[in-house]
Amino acid sequence: MGQTLYQKITRDHTVFRIDDQHVALYADLHIMNEYTSPQAFGALDAKGLGVRRPEKQMGVVDHVIPTHPVAAQKRTIMIDAAAHQAANFTRNCQKHGIHLFDVTDREQGIEHVVAPEIGLIRPGMVVLCGDSHTTTYGALGALGFGIGTSEVEHVLATQTLVYRVAQDMRIHVDGALPDGTTSKDLVLYIISKIGAQGARGFVVEYTGAAIAALSAEARMTLCNMTVEAGARGALIAPDDISVQYVSERIQGFTREQIEAFAVQWKQMKSDAHATFDVTHRFDAGEVAPFVTWGTSPDQAIAVNARIPALAADALERSNARKALDYMGLDAGQAIDGLAVDHVFIGSCTNARIEDLRAVAAIVRGRKVAQTVRAMVVPGSGRVREQAEREGVAQTLIDAGFEWRQPGCSMCLAMNDDVLSSGQRCASTTNRNFEGRQGRGARTHLMSPAMAAAAALAGRIVDVRKELQHG
Repeated sequence: MGQTLYQKITRDHTVFRIDDQHVALYADLHIMNEYTSPQAFGALDAKGLGVRRPEKQMGVVDHVIPTHPVAAQKRTIMIDAAAHQAANFTRNCQKHGIHLFDVTDREQGIEHVVAPEIGLIRPGMVVLCGDSHTTTYGALGALGFGIGTSEVEHVLATQTLVYRVAQDMRIHVDGALPDGTTSKDLVLYIISKIGAQGARGFVVEYTGAAIAALSAEARMTLCNMTVEAGARGALIAPDDISVQYVSERIQGFTREQIEAFAVQWKQMKSDAHATFDVTHRFDAGEVAPFVTWGTSPDQAIAVNARIPALAADALERSNARKALDYMGLDAGQAIDGLAVDHVFIGSCTNARIEDLRAVAAIVRGRKVAQTVRAMVVPGSGRVREQAEREGVAQTLIDAGFEWRQPGCSMCLAMNDDVLSSGQRCASTTNRNFEGRQGRGARTHLMSPAMAAAAALAGRIVDVRKELQHG
């Protein structure tokens, strides 16, 4: 029988089968942050164990780090608990010989931005991290997924994971995305259609003309947010676009070796007669700029639509009512024209150079509304430096955006980038849960271009109108 790409990667990384559902899965790379690793290191120490393969680990301080616009070497964590967390992480990495992008490292950034840009992610790899958005790496044909603290300990000690094999889902997207729409709009559209649990228990493989047309960075946005549909992973088969991205960044190999790798990578795909457990088909031409109205990523609509009426199902009705009450909105209300207090552009979903270029293209020569505080937090030190070289950063600064240092920042407000209760934010992040950006804060997820348009207008607007006028 034919095999899917997911099945092939899993097969090639299975050390041994435990039972019908579980295998011991080898990890090519394990990434850690200061937030999800302390207990794992503590457990290793308590058992007298070391890290089996330090060279297969990478550490990044990203969740709690402040993003104040000071020189990288002068960055300081002022919150005591966060500073302790970061210092403990540094000690653990030094003790076990693990490379760490620390607080003052000029290449520090968000783990899911840093790893691909420095060439650590390659097609066919298994990549693990104590963070759910590890699915990002599927954009390059690598199987990435988040793991829990006890699993982090197991990977550190053995470089393997006790892994329950997932089912296969294919999401096929035909057609082409219309002008003014992006992969962020596409993934919000898909999640709104299949639901926040629509891919639970599955690894999703994306196929179709619309997917093939996406850049490598746009694919990262798509795979990053697939976990918001409950997916255990996301994959896009390697092609010229993703292979070129990897080939330009991979280190430690000769040109001839990289060319040989590229030939192998392009052969990695699902067999033509492979069977998927579930298949969804969508037309990219139906996608509009999307915005979330509720407190779950699947509670999203086209910017020119109205918030849907309450469902007949009692549970869905209750969830929607609770979300609307929290967001201060009503069923049937238009989302276009809703005033915002804050605009946040950043996160592992949308803080790469392509995202920042898209924002600069919208705001060039214009000013952020006086009623809005607008922040741009680049995904890494490399992204920040590139944006400064290209003049993108200056365009943002001239428009009135705060140009800050890299970090997770307001994506989850574990640092001092926090919204006040009742503030409404147009955000390029991945989650709009209650309190995600601050207690009582209201988050509307959207693309970087849509967030840029909101910053200029002081309210949520259809970016397609801005593009027409521009």
